[in-house]
Amino acid sequence: MKFTICQESRIGARGTNQDRIGYCYSHDALLMVVADGLGGHLHGEIAAEIAVRSITGSFQRAAHPALKDPSRFLPRALLAAHHAILDHALEEGLAEAPRTTAVACVVQDGMVHWAHAGDSRLYLVRAGRISGQTRDHSRVRLMVEHGLLSEEEAASHPARNRIYSCLGGSGQPQIDAFDSVQLRDGDILALCTDGLWGPLGDNGILLGLADGNVMLGVPRLLDRAEAAAGGDADNLSVIALRWHARRQTVRERTVSTEEMAPTEFTTRFLSPDAAAGPATGADDERREDPAHAVPELDDDRRPTTR
Repeated sequence: MKFTICQESRIGARGTNQDRIGYCYSHDALLMVVADGLGGHLHGEIAAEIAVRSITGSFQRAAHPALKDPSRFLPRALLAAHHAILDHALEEGLAEAPRTTAVACVVQDGMVHWAHAGDSRLYLVRAGRISGQTRDHSRVRLMVEHGLLSEEEAASHPARNRIYSCLGGSGQPQIDAFDSVQLRDGDILALCTDGLWGPLGDNGILLGLADGNVMLGVPRLLDRAEAAAGGDADNLSVIALRWHARRQTVRERTVSTEEMAPTEFTTRFLSPDAAAGPATGADDERREDPAHAVPELDDDRRPTTR
């Protein structure tokens, strides 16, 4: 695999950063994950931290060096993260389990698979247009799809932060998974929290990644989102990847997994301290994280406020 990847998170105008992001790759598979702790509930940053590390741990346990079934892996990994959050709440005696959104994708054999709960988004940008994206689990998105609101009205609607699916909390999450898509040379994958896409909209996301340079595009997107949101800027985070499908000389800052051993992983998280400022590039940190078992449970929905 060959790709260029960049991630960054900023605190915005908030007192703390409840976003958590990270990526992990083996010789044959790559995981990216973004979580946004729900600020309307206690310990959102803890839920986001558990989600990112649980999903990454599940990936490290299963990708040796490839996943047997990437499309089934992601829903199971998100569900395992949900129960890891519930376990933490029980162990700590919390009055309620903290909550977080989550969006994750896996790239394997040149195919991308993704799944999410909540309103953190994935965008697939191809040839200057948005070729695919997640569908927010929000009341406002449902209203837009039913013709009750326009996109412009949705952007300022008072219920725009109401979501009906998340990891943690008292109800079972709705986890939506998308069928695999074959990546083409130059395709860009961008995973982000609503603090980024909210002020910019789809067109702003597209404009920021239009030139295909994710190393410049990520800080440019964050700068524009912060400027647009002003004093109301939420935490804002993004991971963006450009896929290199053609055989070519590896450029500076382009990751190649060709020399990795089958049992080796490279993982990069943004810690709470690093999340207050830029953290970009693809650091070469080899590590193993604990994975969580994946229970089988029925589906349910509960509305919640971000």
